Amino acid sequence: MVFYRFLTFFSIFLIVSCGDYQKVLKSNDASFKFEKAILYFEEDQFNKAFPLLDELMSSFRGTNRAQEVYKYYALTLYGQKDYILAGYHFKRFSTTFQSHPFSEESAYLAAYCYYLESPSSSLDPAYIYKAIDELQLFINSHPEAKRAYECNDLIDDLRERLEKKSFDIAKGYFHRAQFSSAVTSFNVMLSEYPDSPFREEAMVLRFKSAYELAKNSIENLKRERYKEAATAYLEFSDAFPESILTKEVESAYKKTQAFTKKDISQN
Repeated sequence: MVFYRFLTFFSIFLIVSCGDYQKVLKSNDASFKFEKAILYFEEDQFNKAFPLLDELMSSFRGTNRAQEVYKYYALTLYGQKDYILAGYHFKRFSTTFQSHPFSEESAYLAAYCYYLESPSSSLDPAYIYKAIDELQLFINSHPEAKRAYECNDLIDDLRERLEKKSFDIAKGYFHRAQFSSAVTSFNVMLSEYPDSPFREEAMVLRFKSAYELAKNSIENLKRERYKEAATAYLEFSDAFPESILTKEVESAYKKTQAFTKKDISQN
């Protein structure tokens, strides 16, 4: 019985609320609509605030309230998690209304929207590069801003994603037995990210890739490729002399040495 009373009360509440909102939508009083839009925004009812602000963008164009309407319009898109559109409007606001108190925050939020829209390391990195560019642009244009420090942290996070992606791509080539591509990808990754936490594993996998590539090569390519494999092992050994991964590759390195010594003796 209590449940049905609650359900009846809730239904009446919804009807009244919807009726009130329809009255706001149909009102010809732009100032009243703006007040209600701000109220909906502050209550996180972005789906109600947005239609009002969208209409008011035209109503207040060229007036003193235009900037405030545009500010809340962009913030409402942000609240709706429409980061692409929100980022566009934040950036437009910051460049159009540079003297407005919200201009700096708007410039930061424009860059932050790109960060939020950037994918994980497993997806296309194009948006990650775009986010890094936008965050760096904010740092360059607002070097004294408190948000500049946050931007540096966000850039570090994005670069870590790129680093992980570079490693995963090379590792993927290795596991698919595409050893030539794996060697090339590991070389690029190790060159671009010399301090990577994946460096040790990457150097081991680069040697394994180079060894397998040499082993499966035609005769006239084996000599040069075994030399490249030996170099890859020695670079790993020099960088990580105490590595627990050494045992994984010692046998392959001995075979590499045996081939190169045999090749030299035959020549």
